[in-house]
Amino acid sequence: SRAASLDLDEVMAVSPVGLGRRSRQLFDEVWRKFSRLGQMSSASATEALAEAEQAVLSRGGPMCEFTVPGAQDTTVLVVGATSRIGRIVVRKLMLRGYNVKALVRRDDAEVIDMLPRSVDIAVGDVGDPLAVQSAVSGCSKIIYCATARSTITGDLNRVDNQGVRNVSKAFQDYYNEMAQLRAGKSSKSKLLIAKFKSAKSLKGWEVNQGSYFPNAYASGSSFDEGIDASFEFSEGGQAVFAGFVFTRGGYVEISKRLSLPLGSTLDRYDGLLLSVGGNGRSYVVILETGPLADTSQSKKYFARMTTKVGFCRVRVPFSAFRPVKPEDPPLDPFLVHTFTIRFEPKRQAETW
Repeated sequence: SRAASLDLDEVMAVSPVGLGRRSRQLFDEVWRKFSRLGQMSSASATEALAEAEQAVLSRGGPMCEFTVPGAQDTTVLVVGATSRIGRIVVRKLMLRGYNVKALVRRDDAEVIDMLPRSVDIAVGDVGDPLAVQSAVSGCSKIIYCATARSTITGDLNRVDNQGVRNVSKAFQDYYNEMAQLRAGKSSKSKLLIAKFKSAKSLKGWEVNQGSYFPNAYASGSSFDEGIDASFEFSEGGQAVFAGFVFTRGGYVEISKRLSLPLGSTLDRYDGLLLSVGGNGRSYVVILETGPLADTSQSKKYFARMTTKVGFCRVRVPFSAFRPVKPEDPPLDPFLVHTFTIRFEPKRQAETW
C-alpha cells in the first residue's frame, strides 16, 4: 500500500489541471511585468525595471523575451508619437525589437525627451502631404496615433480626416514606387503595363466599336449614329474613356498591343490590377493570345469587372478569364499580346 500511495501534490503537478494552473501562473506573472511597461505612472516604479527597460530601448541593447522574429528588419512609423498612446506604442514596439520612426510636429528638446534616443524622428504635420511623404519613406508599417488637440472643426478635419488620407496615399504611393523598382525581380512585384501621365501616354491605344448583331449595326435602321466613343486626355490630367451606345447589341472598346520589357512575361503574375476613376458600371476585360504575325489564329479570353463611383482599384485574376469560344484551351498569360477594355451596356440606350 505504501508503494501505491502517492502524494496529492505530486499528482496535481503532473495532471493536466496542475499543468494548466502552473502555465497560467507563469503567464500572469510575465504579463504583469510587461503591462507595467506601458503604464506611464508606474514605468519607473522600481529602479531595476527602469534600467532593464532603458537597456532594451537603446539601439543595440539586449533582446528581451518579447522580441518578434524578424522585427529588427522592420521599420514602423508612428504618427503622433508624442501623444499618451503614441509614447506607449513606441516603447512596446521597441521592446519587441522593431525599428521605430516617429512623425512629430516639432523637434524641440521637450518633444525629443518624450521619446527613446534610438527613435528616428521625422518633423512634419499630417496635414502636409510632402512632409508625410518624406516620413513614410523607408517604413514597412504605420500606426496612426495622432489626434486633434481641440474640437475646432478645422483641426478635426486636418488630423482625423485629411491626415489619414495623406498618410494612406503616401504609403500607397511609396509601395507602388518600390514595386516598380522591384518589377521582375520578385514574385510579389508588379509590372507596369500602362500609366496615363500625359497625352503622349495614349499613343498606341485604339478606339473600336461594333455590334454583336452585324446586320442591325450595318443597316442603322433603328438609330442613326447609335455608337460613339473617345479616349482622350482631359484638362484635369486624366485619360477619359467616354461615349454612348444606342445601337442594339452595340459595344465600344479601347485596346493596345502590349509592349513588355525584355525578359518580362505575364505568366509570372497572378492577374491584373486596374486603378480607375469608376462610374459604377460594368466593363469587360479582354486578353488576346496567339502569334502576332498571324492574328487570325488569335484566341480571346474575357472577364467582367465592376467599378465604383469615384477612384477605385479593381483586381482581375488570370483565373477569372474564360475563352470566348468554349473549345479553346484555358488562358496562358505567357501568350498574351493585346489588352482590351470593352463597354457593352445591358440596356441598349446608355451613355457613360
